[in-house]
Amino acid sequence: MTMPLATELPTADGQPPAALHEGDELDVLVIGAGGAGLSAAVFAAIAGMRTAIIERTEHVGGTTAFTAGTTWVPGTTHAEEIGAADSRAEARAFLDAAVGPHSPAALRERFLELGPEAVTVLEAGSHVTYRAREKHPDYLTQLSGSRLSGRALEPHPFDGAQLGERLALVREPLPEFTAFGGMSLERDDIGHLLGAHPEEESRSHLLALRRAYRDSLDAHGRDSRRTMGNALIAGLLGTLDDARVPVLTQSEVTSVSSRSHDGPYRVVISEAGRRQAITARNIIFASGGFNRSPERRAQLLPGHDLDWCPGAPGHTGQAHDLIDDLGGRYGSAALAHTYYAPVSRRQREDGSWAVFPHFVMDRAKPHMVVVDQDGHRYLNESTSYHLFGMRMVGHDNEIPGRSIPSFLITDAEGMHRYGLGMVHPFQSESRLAGHVESGYLFRGDSIAELAGAIGVPATELQTTIERLNGPASVGEDPDFHRGANDYERFNGDAGSPTGHPNVAPVDGGPYYAVRLFPGDIGASTGYVTDESAAVLTASGEPIDGIYAVGNDMQSVMGGVYPAPGITIGPGLVFAYAAVRDILGRPLPGAEATRTVPGWDDDAGSR
Repeated sequence: MTMPLATELPTADGQPPAALHEGDELDVLVIGAGGAGLSAAVFAAIAGMRTAIIERTEHVGGTTAFTAGTTWVPGTTHAEEIGAADSRAEARAFLDAAVGPHSPAALRERFLELGPEAVTVLEAGSHVTYRAREKHPDYLTQLSGSRLSGRALEPHPFDGAQLGERLALVREPLPEFTAFGGMSLERDDIGHLLGAHPEEESRSHLLALRRAYRDSLDAHGRDSRRTMGNALIAGLLGTLDDARVPVLTQSEVTSVSSRSHDGPYRVVISEAGRRQAITARNIIFASGGFNRSPERRAQLLPGHDLDWCPGAPGHTGQAHDLIDDLGGRYGSAALAHTYYAPVSRRQREDGSWAVFPHFVMDRAKPHMVVVDQDGHRYLNESTSYHLFGMRMVGHDNEIPGRSIPSFLITDAEGMHRYGLGMVHPFQSESRLAGHVESGYLFRGDSIAELAGAIGVPATELQTTIERLNGPASVGEDPDFHRGANDYERFNGDAGSPTGHPNVAPVDGGPYYAVRLFPGDIGASTGYVTDESAAVLTASGEPIDGIYAVGNDMQSVMGGVYPAPGITIGPGLVFAYAAVRDILGRPLPGAEATRTVPGWDDDAGSR
């Protein structure tokens, strides 16, 4: 069933939403309603500018709506709230070591400079609020300047009932990341589901959530409690509705005229087939990157099946054709053109395909091993998901060989305690059998039998498991050094009987496996910009009034994934930088910006 247009759904107070009309004149037009685009529109509204946002799909939120919503912005007072010390010098040293030549140092400096200000303005002028966790580490914790907490922010849950009928516009979270048939989860809820708390406490917590979920279904027809990335998106949409900003879905920009002299751009918009022309003095592109463009994908990600992409639909590259015509150019310095995560795939009952990113819930835990099609280990299973994916595709100049697909294997204890991909822990034998029958899960009573099921040489797999198990029984991994840094140990199980959070033998049948593929979770190659996100021409000149943010922008992280939330965080900060540049000064509320103590002691010391 086709969703109603955004302009057909009333706001929470029963009023018609804001709309665009032929000939309207805008200060800012935003193309793309994912996390970065919605943020840009909110900042423009806070600045008092006439703005509107255009989204090709039926829903707002993009891939951000599928994610944990983690927003990596060092230096905010949220770090101080949890007692996490930090400094701009340390954050700079960390990014310099991690990213190095893969992005301009000046771009990274602007990100660190404006980050706390962007968060302050957003929290003061929107429904979005953040918090930091006492432990939420950077990924490359072996590097100087890394931190175990304070930089990764997560949005507080949001009551979607505040949106009224317009809650239907928010892209739903992936079903595989929900519970009880669709109930949204946050980090605390997951701990209760996985047995990280006393049993009675968890039972009480989950029963209360389930009651609230059922009440929400009765009242609203869907879960109104939005968490993680969904909370971020719902809060941004609610802010735009309050500010009477037109939000157009099922719409696209079909042409942008070249501007003459100091005049505005003439923009033609198609909304569900109805064409109208408006003008905009500034355009911010936030269409989600190149990943679903057949031509650009073939050029930048040859051999990467689109079926491996877990991102939301919409980033098909049409908006990039517009930027090309205006004179923009893609960057070329990134370590990789995309960010990766290992994914597994399963067909849902409705015929659609679930593409599940294996971030932290299984492969970093004990009783797990990953092998290629020859039955050999070839990587550290607990490394960050981006490094895992890069290793799968042979980015270290080795031939990928037999690593696509790979197989994530566990034993009976690992399956019971941690699950495997879309198979949750603590499942009964009958439920596990259903996953096997579906073709998603493979099972064998012995290693040899599992080898036959997944199609790898039984002798080689048996040798691999035996080589792993001896050292693993005493909590060691001499071949790949699992748990070599704080990030890897954080994602393990501190209660492992071996005394090592990431390492234990794979030694008790039945054995299980799922196929893994290198999924692309977001573009890192995009349009080259200056420090204000203004798109640059081939000669290095900014194109007046044209900006690119989010995955449309050449990533400030340069195809390196040093920490959680390094797509959403820069998307937010450079959306702010673009609007700040258009306004010509800090936005209202910026004067209240405070940073973690000592953050700016070294400002200007480069």
